Amino acid sequence: MLSKPESSKCSDDTEQIVINLPCRLIERAQKYADEHGNSVTGVIIEALDALLGGRTTR
Repeated sequence: MLSKPESSKCSDDTEQIVINLPCRLIERAQKYADEHGNSVTGVIIEALDALLGGRTTR
């Protein structure tokens, strides 16, 4: 896992990172995005936020 020194803070509301995801996962995210009028980026952001925030879909 990558980590930044504690003194490093984002100077903007967003920060770009590059991650490699399995093609099957991206295909599922794209299908979900298409069905819900969203982008793959939006789906990934929402999923990560839900996971880290403790929300579940069940």
